[in-house]
Amino acid sequence: MKAGGLKRRVLLQGGSIALMLGVHQIARGATILAVRVWPAADYTRVTIESDARLTSQQLVVGSPPRLAVDIEGIELNSELRELVGKIKPGDPYINGLRVGQNAPTVVRIVFDLKQTVRPQVFSLAPVAAYKHRLVLDLYPEQAIDPMEALIAERLRDAPKPGSGINNGSSVAGIAPSAPAAPVRPATPAGDPLGDLMAQQSMRPGPAAPAPPVVAGADRPSAPPVLVAPAPLPPVVGTAPVKPVSPPVAVARGGATASRTDRIIIVALDPGHGGEDPGATGPSGTREKDIVLQVAFRLRDRINAGSVNGNPMRAFLTRDADFFVPLGVRVQKARRVQADLFVSIHADAFTTPAARGASVFALSQSGASSSAARWLANKENDADKVGGVNVGNHEAQVQRALLDMSTTAQINDSLKLGGAMLGEIKGIGARLHKGQVEQAGFAVLKAPDIPSVLVETAFISNPEEEANLRRVDYQESLADALMRGIQRYFAQNPPLARSRQL
Repeated sequence: MKAGGLKRRVLLQGGSIALMLGVHQIARGATILAVRVWPAADYTRVTIESDARLTSQQLVVGSPPRLAVDIEGIELNSELRELVGKIKPGDPYINGLRVGQNAPTVVRIVFDLKQTVRPQVFSLAPVAAYKHRLVLDLYPEQAIDPMEALIAERLRDAPKPGSGINNGSSVAGIAPSAPAAPVRPATPAGDPLGDLMAQQSMRPGPAAPAPPVVAGADRPSAPPVLVAPAPLPPVVGTAPVKPVSPPVAVARGGATASRTDRIIIVALDPGHGGEDPGATGPSGTREKDIVLQVAFRLRDRINAGSVNGNPMRAFLTRDADFFVPLGVRVQKARRVQADLFVSIHADAFTTPAARGASVFALSQSGASSSAARWLANKENDADKVGGVNVGNHEAQVQRALLDMSTTAQINDSLKLGGAMLGEIKGIGARLHKGQVEQAGFAVLKAPDIPSVLVETAFISNPEEEANLRRVDYQESLADALMRGIQRYFAQNPPLARSRQL
């Protein structure tokens, strides 16, 4: 009995030691599951996903600019090595990177940068399909101003002097060239944006933005220029592009040297993006890709349209596959002083039977239905999936701005939503609800911009998913949304307000 008891005691002690070693090993090491890179003009994001929380330290080195990141408690594996090949030549911020085992349990990643950056490094807890994530956001030292980007785009699209276009008249907000010495155009108080554009058009040198920086080239300290949108994801079927519907407007002459146009700005907000794919259809179609396609098509129609003779211009909160926090989407629209805000989405539900398009406005007193409340909660969780640095002071300020919406803004949003809903029904699309619904969507809380969220269809429904992938259906949707915008402005002319730049 004595010998047997001793043997059991030894086995128990051995098992305890083995268990302690196992716990220590689990605490010490994490496994890298995936790495992803999301380059964009606004910022580049690098995401490292793992099965346990990662601890890191970073150091910024200048001349040439580099960022060194040490990740503790891991060993170099094939997933981390793949990070090198994920850096694309067109990345505005990363020229290349090196990764290696700097110490027995420390992996070092060195980013060779094209310009100095303001890095934000933070961790995200598991959510949705993701495990733990270490996020590295590389922002330019001087943030891109959405207003400057919009002006640069407008100037880039302007006819060149001597091209014979417009027969001497100017494009919106830009005074025509004259043989005499340039004189700064006097503009009415109604649109300082046009005045600023006219000033920029008189600056020496080409009006178009500078070309993108190539790898290894010296880069000035100015903020990076927005690059052209990435090619549209593949779609099923083809159809000729439909002509843009004629705007509800009366013709008049263009701007003159003493007068510039009142530009009507419509902010288009393609939902989700980057780390946040949005909903996924039965065939794998991602919401973030579809809504970006629809936004591009609607942008082209807006840029070719006018309201009472005043030219229109679309501004996209994102023009590529990257994540934009909900508060930043609102902030961008307010910065360009948009006249309207249209957020574009594709709905999903737990069963494939749900179908139909919907339009939503903000509610300050509760949702109009349980379905609207459920959808708003789901859309408002986008920041958790996409990944927001909640400790950032700017993010806290943005959240505070989202609580300033007014009754007048909501009433105007309902009018805009009603016009759009009627036009969507007019193309033969099924409506999920026959009236504009309301709920507390965070992205609709701009206090001074009529704002709607359009759920184009249920991407979780196989038939509607197939429709959303078709070019002709996307064209029809863009046509309907454009007509809805025109109808709204026909009944609610834009104010000749003074823009505070």
